[in-house]
Amino acid sequence: MIKLVACDLDGTLFNSSLDISAENIAAIKAAQQNNIEFLIATGRSPKQSRQAIRKYGLQTGFININGALVYDANDQLQVKHALPQSKAKQIAAILERHQLYYELVTADQIYSTDMSQRIANLARSLMQLNAELTFKKAVAIAAGSNAMLSMKFVANFAKLLNDPQIEIMKIISFNANGQQAFTQAKQEIAALGDLAITSSGPVNIEINDVHAQKGPALLDYAHKKKIKREEVAAIGDNLNDLSMIRDAGVGVAMGNAVPKIKEIAQVTTKSNDDHGVGYILRKFISANAKE
Repeated sequence: MIKLVACDLDGTLFNSSLDISAENIAAIKAAQQNNIEFLIATGRSPKQSRQAIRKYGLQTGFININGALVYDANDQLQVKHALPQSKAKQIAAILERHQLYYELVTADQIYSTDMSQRIANLARSLMQLNAELTFKKAVAIAAGSNAMLSMKFVANFAKLLNDPQIEIMKIISFNANGQQAFTQAKQEIAALGDLAITSSGPVNIEINDVHAQKGPALLDYAHKKKIKREEVAAIGDNLNDLSMIRDAGVGVAMGNAVPKIKEIAQVTTKSNDDHGVGYILRKFISANAKE
């Protein structure tokens, strides 16, 4: 019996138009009415994710910033795993040495030193989600998106990285040349130990504390709720979903998922443009009813 489902956003719950279909919305509400708790699992901040979800009339919990923070459906913090300050400073130094643009993510803010870089990188992410977008159109959408409202631009990161009151939850780096641009930096960052280095797309890397991954965070939350691992399902499409699909009792790959995710998942559902989340949720509801 499935009692808890964690679901990624981009490429999973969101379709190529960055929208949640009526079919998916109805299935989520049906799951909740049938005692299946639904969590959004995303790299987004709490503010960003709530804005993205609540406008659809959905009341869910959230695994935020790849697992650094977990909130229940009443917005109560249940789990927190920040980057140690010393590690954040070392990571920043490595990225700067390799001349890689990066951003600092806290619980309620994303910090950048370059607005044009932030817009261009967001545009590239949008193009990955919608192949029909031109770069010019993607830039226009990015510049006016809600994601920009969560940004704060600073001259440099020195003050933030040295302030003991500031908790860095994640560091994200972007490069238009793709994953090969990060090869050396990733090796040096990994050598620091106790870190999780993932990617939510082909042009970024995301660095969290080793415990701040979607999988461990999901199981931490399930343990608090006294839900067994075999009663937990996770749905995703990309590499930053790997840990939760691996750790959940039932791992679900989207039809549009990257090959690695399909390899480790027990189940593959339909694509994000064919209401794949709603399809598998209906399957869970039906299977639960038979138990």
